[in-house]
Amino acid sequence: MKYYIIAGEASGDLHGSNLIKELQKLDAAANIRCWGGDKMESTGATLVKHYKELAFMGFAEVIKNLPAILKNFKFCKKDISGFKPDVVILIDYPGFNLRMAKWTKENNYKTVFYISPQIWAWKENRINAIKKYVDKMIVILPFEKQFYKKWDYEVNYVGHPLVNVIDDFKKNHAQIQPSSKTVALLPGSRKQEIKTKLPLMLEATKNFPEHTFIIAKAPAVDDHFYEIFIDQFPNVNVETNNTYAVLMKSTAALVTSGTATLETALFGVPEIVCYKAGRISYEIGRRLIKLKYISLVNLIMNKEVVKELIQNDLTPEKITLELKKILFDSETRERIKHDYLQLKELLSEGGNASLNAARIIYDFINRNENTN
Repeated sequence: MKYYIIAGEASGDLHGSNLIKELQKLDAAANIRCWGGDKMESTGATLVKHYKELAFMGFAEVIKNLPAILKNFKFCKKDISGFKPDVVILIDYPGFNLRMAKWTKENNYKTVFYISPQIWAWKENRINAIKKYVDKMIVILPFEKQFYKKWDYEVNYVGHPLVNVIDDFKKNHAQIQPSSKTVALLPGSRKQEIKTKLPLMLEATKNFPEHTFIIAKAPAVDDHFYEIFIDQFPNVNVETNNTYAVLMKSTAALVTSGTATLETALFGVPEIVCYKAGRISYEIGRRLIKLKYISLVNLIMNKEVVKELIQNDLTPEKITLELKKILFDSETRERIKHDYLQLKELLSEGGNASLNAARIIYDFINRNENTN
């Protein structure tokens, strides 16, 4: 079978690579072209476009880069037409992928969405496009099945792929031990968000001279980019392509909102969630997004498990205050770790997510092939 997979971010590259590995086990003749990153390419799939070329963040940046985005759409349509896949698999990345879903469906390609767009957060009316253009939706958050049921749209919940990924990593790196004096800094995967959040995180490190802070460098960002920030901070280091090892050796973490908050929780590391956007993007988003929390950890648990410092609350002073709590207050640390265990149980209900998703996709293609 021929598979065309589109992922536009680092997390999509990770989940896409594990999906490809499971598809290859089920289909020895699998021919895969993809948009993604190094992890997807390492599986043997043909990488067509790297997500480094696709990472536009925020309303203002999207508008500024609209010509490049439209050029990518045109290129993608042409590439799919030339490849003629049996299925197009869209991984998250909704701004691009929902638009592609319309085109793939209208051009008679079987269309699967793996990892739902967060329409439960905003733009709920996108459900109409999903019902019309997506043949099969595979979700990884437990509350999403109930959300789609409300709209009379059946989806498959497969569990969260990070559970198995992180369990495997911990098993294979048991020699890495946490240090009570090490704190992880995860300031984001794009230069724009790193520039906004990292200086605030670094300013707070001055209040913890006995601790070592390790920045987990984003794979799509050049090493030298971080040098201008850390020059005046002797207790701050940078590690490249080593985020999970950094988390394993850390006792606490400052984490940009997103998938990294969930990864940190699954490693059992107490964290503070940091979010700050450009003023225009934040004001627009604040009016559109109707959620109680911004971090996946708190959203899934439906309560404040970890502290969120958002926009004007993200200051060195407040980071310092909250970091002291998760470093030195044993009651706070134990409460967070207890909630993390419950979180993992919720996310493990579906079993091996990547394998489950691959089976659903493979069976879907073959069932359709046999009925044509």
